[in-house]
Formats: sequence, structure tokens, C-alpha cells
Amino acid sequence: MPCQTLRGFGQKLVRRRKLKAQVAENDPRRRLSTLDLVTLGVGRTLGVGVYVLACEVVRNQAGPSFVICVLIAGLSSMLAALCYAEITAWVPHSGSAFLYSHVTIGELWAFITGWNLILSLVGNTVIYFHVLYLAFEYQRVTLQEIILLHVSHYVREDHISFIFMFLPWFLMYFWYDSTSSLAKVLMLVKILVLSFVIIVGFIKGDLHNWKLTEDDYAMAGLNDTSSLGPLGSGGFVPFGFEGILRGAATCFYAFIGFEKIVSSVEKAQNSQHSIPRSIVISLFILFVLYFGVSLALTLMVPYYKLQTGSTLPEAFLFIGWAPAYYVVVFGFFFSLFGNTFQFIGAIKKLLHDMAVNGLLFPVLTKILSWSYFYRITYLILMIIATITTFFFGLIDVVDLMFIGSMISYSMVAICVLIIRYQPEMQNNENEAEVQEENGPAAERLTLQGLLSPGNSTPTPLSGRVVRVCSSLLVLLLTFLCLVLAQWPVLLSGDPVWISVVVVLLVLITGITGVIWRQPQSSSPFHFKVPAVPLLPVLSIFMNIFLMMQVSAATWARFGVWMLIGFALYFSSVIQYSLASNHTYARTKTVNFEVNSSSI
Repeated sequence: MPCQTLRGFGQKLVRRRKLKAQVAENDPRRRLSTLDLVTLGVGRTLGVGVYVLACEVVRNQAGPSFVICVLIAGLSSMLAALCYAEITAWVPHSGSAFLYSHVTIGELWAFITGWNLILSLVGNTVIYFHVLYLAFEYQRVTLQEIILLHVSHYVREDHISFIFMFLPWFLMYFWYDSTSSLAKVLMLVKILVLSFVIIVGFIKGDLHNWKLTEDDYAMAGLNDTSSLGPLGSGGFVPFGFEGILRGAATCFYAFIGFEKIVSSVEKAQNSQHSIPRSIVISLFILFVLYFGVSLALTLMVPYYKLQTGSTLPEAFLFIGWAPAYYVVVFGFFFSLFGNTFQFIGAIKKLLHDMAVNGLLFPVLTKILSWSYFYRITYLILMIIATITTFFFGLIDVVDLMFIGSMISYSMVAICVLIIRYQPEMQNNENEAEVQEENGPAAERLTLQGLLSPGNSTPTPLSGRVVRVCSSLLVLLLTFLCLVLAQWPVLLSGDPVWISVVVVLLVLITGITGVIWRQPQSSSPFHFKVPAVPLLPVLSIFMNIFLMMQVSAATWARFGVWMLIGFALYFSSVIQYSLASNHTYARTKTVNFEVNSSSI
């Protein structure tokens, strides 16, 4: 009995999900064009990151080198996007990193991915509640200054505040659709406002703001000592290489959201073409806008003039251009339109998916079906937003959400690395089955077979080799990033640390070479990640390395979150194993009684 329970427990941890038949290409539900998908991706992503976090990164983390931070974050997000684009061809179902890891790797890793996605979505919602308040406050003050002068005899000031707080909320709840014509208009407004910021920034910009020195600080009355202290060391990189890395980790938040596109695979027309195309177009638009804003902001305002908590509209007050301030406030307000409701819907869908598949307690499905779920969730998240705003800063919440997103992105890269080397899948049935006939009946692993496989197509053995090597790669890359995080020690020339880095690099190169030598699947998909396994490995490395820039306090909070998750997951797994074992015992008893009666 204990062995049976333990066996059921272990099998559930590695069990992979079986997919239903995919939606046909001519299904009427497939109504989203490439433009709709681009609207979905840009609308979900373009917002808080550029309006709120840009000034924070420039002031406290990177200075003018904020431009490099955007480049690094953009490169990392593009690598992750390429992996998402390919995995949707292998798993053509609407979902997320949770679905892809559940199908490819197994249940335990799927739970880790899903639990971190929940963290990311909750963090995003809390951030949007916090920023929504700022946006409403900006909009209320701005409109009062413009409108109250003309209608003060007819409408009281608190009436105007109520109108401009309630009306947008009402519109967001009832009329906003992320792929509607309204959403397209709002996306165009966002792009035009940020284009305005870029143009104004270049007009009012001064290259001297990239070459600030201690004399500039002293003249501004900010620093009359020989040490620049919290203002940095001056120049283009005032906070050093560490500041660039820390800023890149924060900037990555601005690119999070493009994965919303892959959640609409089953609604997309010609998904094999439209999904990869829309992901690339969305990220290109985002990168051009963010890079332009980074150039404009750092050229327009000396970074030391920005205050902690400053937003992008306030930058125009520092240069004395109030009309531009009102235009950017307008764009800031509309950049938040509808996103809060989408996050809560995504949380509900993910929790339901995890509960239905046995990763959380099944009773959760009944709770999620309550008619008051949305209202209760809103109340809970508003309370969480209030508490976190009081005890933690906005950057702390962003960092916590960043870790959850990075782990999800890394899981997708691992899925691409694994599934590209697996035997062909049969999708004409209701479940994915690996064709065992692709290889010999009894394969044995040899050194020669490891480096020079005799088959031109993947076999079950080569697939297992890639799974094991991928696991080792992730472990070694994590160790390498932990060591590289101590880069000041490496630059000092310590032979021990340098030897450790060299050994890790040799092992990583060797294992990557073993994966590269294995036969790849020849499935004729429209899009595949180029240079596999190099690009997925590079994506995993960049994700892990950026995660290492987060503070120890944030990792401690993340550890608490994961402990809560594992407690819930293993409790549900044990319950499932005991229930399965009880069913198995009852079946054996019934069979024994039937056989006894027949005798």
C-alpha cells in the first residue's frame, strides 16, 4: 500500500498533459487578424513601464545609460518572444507558459510556472491599481485646471472629481474590448503621445546631459563635497555597470505582456503565420518607442533633477513646457485603459486551469464559478495594493513580478529546447503520443551514439538525452549566473573564481554541443527559432542573469510565495494519491469478491 501511494505520487509529479483536438483553421471562432493581435500585444504592454518606471530607473539606477538598459531588456524579450512564437506551432492551443510546460516537461514544473504566472499577474494588477490612482489624480487636477474655470458657477469641484473618476471606470468595465475598434484607436493614441514625447525630447535635448560632471552637481547646489554619493560618478554611466544591469532588470517590466498574443492562438486567423508575425511586430513597435523615449528623456532632463516617484509627464515641468505636460498626462491616462480587468480575468482562467488539471484543490473550481468572484477579487486586490504601497515601494512589487515573469519565460525556452528534439507527435488523435516506431526497439546509450547519432530523425532515446542535458544546462547556467553576479571579485583576478567560471563554461559548452548533435524534428512549421540550441540557451542565461540583479529582500519574499505554493500543491497531490490508492484498493476488493463468488 505505501509503495502504491508513493508510486502514484511520483507519477503525478512527472505526468504530462494530454491535449484535445485543436480548433480547425476554418472555424468561425478564428476571427482575429494580425492587426488585432498586434493591438492585443501593444495594448497590453504599452503603459506603466514607460510612464512610471522610466524616471525611476534614470534617477536611481542608470542615469543616461538608461538607453543601454532598454537595449538589454529589449534583446532579452525578443529572445523570449521567438521561443513563444515557435512553441505555439508545436502546441496550437490558447494558453500560457503553464500549458506549454505541462505538455512538454511535466506537472511539477507546470505548477512552478503557473504559480509564478499568478504572482506576475497579481503583481501587475497591484501595480496597475497603484498607477491608476496616480493617473486619475493627474487627470483630475489637469481637467479641473482647464474646465473648472468655465463651469465653476454650475458644477462643484468634487462633482468634477467624481465624474472623471467614475466615467472612465464605467467605460473600461462595460465597453472595452482588447481587440475592438476602440482598442485600436487607444493604441494609436498611445503611440502618437509617445512619438510626441520623442520629438519634443530631441528638440529640447542637450548632449551635455550625457556628460555631467561633479561641477554640474555643485553648480546645481546638489553636491558641494568631493564625493558624488547617491548621484553616481557622473558621465554617461554614473552608476557603473551594476547600475546598467539593475536598470535592465527593471526595464524588462516594460516589455512584459506580449505573451497575451499566444493566449489567443485558437482565435487567430492562420495562426501559423499571424502569431509569429504579430509578436515580432509588437515587440518592434515597443522597442522603437521605448528606445526613443529613453533617448529623449535622458537628453531632455539632467537625471539628477528627477525625483523619486517622478513620472514621465513631470519631466516636461522640469524644462518649463507645461502644454506638453498636459498632452503626456492625457496619454498616461489612456495607457491604463482596460488592463486591470484583463489581469483579473487571466488570474481566474489560470487558477481554474490549474484546479481542473489537479494542480490545486478541485474545490477551487466551485469558488471561481461564484457570480461575485470578480467583485471579491477586486476588493482583495485593492486591499493588497493598499498594503503593499504602504509597506513596500513600487519597485519592490515590480521586482517580485519580474522574477515570476522571468521564470515563465525561461520555462518556455526550455520547452522549445526539449520539444525540437523529440520524436514526431501524432496530432490527429485526441492526445499527443510519441511515436515509438521512429527508433530501434531497444536503444542503448553509448559515447559514440551520444556524439554521432546514427538516426537522422529524433528517437525516444535522443529525446531523453536532450531532456537530461537541458536539465543539467539550467542547473549549470544558474551556477554560472550566481558566480558572475560577483563580477567585482572576478575583475580583481581571483584565480579560484576565474577557474570556477572556466569550468562552468566548458561544461555548458560541452552539454550544448551534445544537444546540438542530436537529430532535430523536421516538422514543416512556418516559423522556427533559428540557431537552436544556442538562442534558447542564450535566452535562459539572460533571464537568469537579470534575475540575479534583484535584491536579497525580494528573493526572500519570493521564497515565501513559493513555500506557500508548494504547500498547496503537495497537499493536493497527496490528496490525489490517497484518493487514487483508495479507488485502486476498492477495485481490487470488488474483483476479489466477484472471483470468489464465481468459484
